[in-house]
Amino acid sequence: MNRFEGRVGLITGGASGIGKATALRIASEGGTVVIADLQDDAGKAVASQIEGDGGRAGYVHLDVTSEQGWADAVAETLSMFGRLDVLVNNAGIGDTEPLEVTTSDTWNKVVAVTQTSVFLGMKAAADALKASGNGSVVNVSSMYGIVGSGVSPAYHAAKGAVRLLTKTTALGWATEGVRVNSVHPGFIDTPILGDTDRDMLIAGTPMGRLGRPEEMASLIAFVASDDASFATGAEFVADGGYTAR
Repeated sequence: MNRFEGRVGLITGGASGIGKATALRIASEGGTVVIADLQDDAGKAVASQIEGDGGRAGYVHLDVTSEQGWADAVAETLSMFGRLDVLVNNAGIGDTEPLEVTTSDTWNKVVAVTQTSVFLGMKAAADALKASGNGSVVNVSSMYGIVGSGVSPAYHAAKGAVRLLTKTTALGWATEGVRVNSVHPGFIDTPILGDTDRDMLIAGTPMGRLGRPEEMASLIAFVASDDASFATGAEFVADGGYTAR
């Protein structure tokens, strides 16, 4: 398939995990990919991997909490490739403690990286996406943007905000040639899990396994592509059945 032929995508958190898998998937379908991350060496390696496979890619250093950083990243993307058609807001961090002991610093950091970054990214990319005439934004929320767990208040609040920010922006841009959707992963086997007990996560997932980054990349690519051309303001869940209960 060449669903992204002639299109340029900017992917945050593209140096590893779901972001990396998404960059590789979109590039494999003919798209030009710009990797945005703080991990310069890893991000450049992903871009080099894509170019080594015959694709087109670039890397930009981006602190997703910085409004100026976003303006620079979009400008650099346009300078390198002349357009921006797809924005994947994938960068995010989590917290693990109950509300009673969560500090304001933790709250503010998680919200800045996971929630505010999505607002800043869509705002910075708005003109370029509208100029595309066929723009698509995919915001990576979480199953924990839909249901609670009893801990991680900042993460839940931020991912829930991404879900509704997606919907309201989709309505605002519905006649502007830009679709905006969210995807909601369950437990995916990526570095963000850290030292978390994977057996515990597997036991809590009805399908009895963790998801793979490539599975989320497939979903993101579908949502970003013309195969989902009538979908906007929607939420696409891939959680192994977790939220079906």
